[in-house]
Amino acid sequence: MTTSITMPALSPTMEEGNLAKWHVKVGDKIEPGQVIAEIETDKATMEVEAVDEGVIAEILVPEGSQGVKVNTPIATLAGEGEAAKPVKKEETLQAQKKATQTQSSSPLVGEGSEGGAGGASSGENTAATPPPTAPTRGGERVLASPLARRLAEQGGIDLSGLRGSGPNGRIVKSDIEAAAKSPRAAQAPQQSREVAKPAPQQAPAHLSLEQQGIRPGSYDLVPLDLMRKTIAKRMTASFRDVPHFPLTIDLEIDALLKARGEINKRFADNGVKISVNDMCIKAAALALKLVPEANASYTPDGLAMHHHADIGVAVAIPHGLITPIVWAAETKGLAQISHEMTDLADRARNKKLKPEEFQGGTFTISNMGMLGIKSFASIINEPHGMIMSIGAGEKRPIVKNDALAIATMMTVTVTCDHRVVDGALGAAFLKAFKSFLEDPMAMLL
Repeated sequence: MTTSITMPALSPTMEEGNLAKWHVKVGDKIEPGQVIAEIETDKATMEVEAVDEGVIAEILVPEGSQGVKVNTPIATLAGEGEAAKPVKKEETLQAQKKATQTQSSSPLVGEGSEGGAGGASSGENTAATPPPTAPTRGGERVLASPLARRLAEQGGIDLSGLRGSGPNGRIVKSDIEAAAKSPRAAQAPQQSREVAKPAPQQAPAHLSLEQQGIRPGSYDLVPLDLMRKTIAKRMTASFRDVPHFPLTIDLEIDALLKARGEINKRFADNGVKISVNDMCIKAAALALKLVPEANASYTPDGLAMHHHADIGVAVAIPHGLITPIVWAAETKGLAQISHEMTDLADRARNKKLKPEEFQGGTFTISNMGMLGIKSFASIINEPHGMIMSIGAGEKRPIVKNDALAIATMMTVTVTCDHRVVDGALGAAFLKAFKSFLEDPMAMLL
């Protein structure tokens, strides 16, 4: 029996992926557990293993294909000794269309579970609004590009009365522009408008750059990759849906820098090289255990109080960022944290992280101090209740014992989810964090 191999969902939030590479070809016999392809998601490139045994009968989606929807057939598998029944291209397109419709109308289950940037919180309101019904011509769906549909909607142009100049009669931007100059083609049936029910209110369509005054040809358009699309989607959802507020504190880190220097000097022969960021991870983990109410996540059913301080650390990679996680950081020494972060950061930049290494966590740290940023506030990375933004350490004049002095100061801001962490709780966490960072010996207790 011929079966389909479909684009797998490699994470709870994955909707589409890029088929980076095939490890098999038509006619190859495969067995369960054998690596057959590499799929590039918004966060990493992962190997896909075969589930069934058989012979590759047909490759439906060539390697290098972009934006392949989850559950779309990408190859067919025939039983050994069987003649393959090829899957028609039309069936593949229908399956991809069905997968797209299913994803657009289903709740984004687990959206906030990814350790990546932001995400929609789980609950009743996470289902996407169904798209408006596509125009039809003689009972058949009118083919039109998304841009053409948007321009037609803005200009009140009836797509069913147009003939497209694109592939397979697809209506494209130039057809809409031509229709706009033709009053007869641009007129939508008045009778239909009068009897049609008012459409539900939707967010206004995004204006093109030209509509906002940018001259055509004055810029280059770089297509969005999967990572940038995901970042845009989840950061928008987090900033819009999570009631957040910042708390900022200044820390004196001269003792921290001295302790770091002594540790690195003493254990240099053992390959130990502790960074300020490593010490911040440890201090944040201990502070979360000292103030356990702050180590929580919001859910519609209640507050999830986490057993461990699982610290996600933002790592900049080409075209975006990712937050690999130091699990149970409160139980680990500085040397182990340093070793783990070096390994995680290296593999993150090469997109070799496994999903379990960047999905989840309870708290996020973003350190832009090494880039010279003095102070900033990050967007909450759901489902975390807080995210910490660490600025650069610098010499500043301070008042100490009623006298002017010079000290190395560092500004730290935590952005709090007010559904989980209120002002007093956030302040208690920062007080604990400050106590560990300004007295590094306390982290050894």
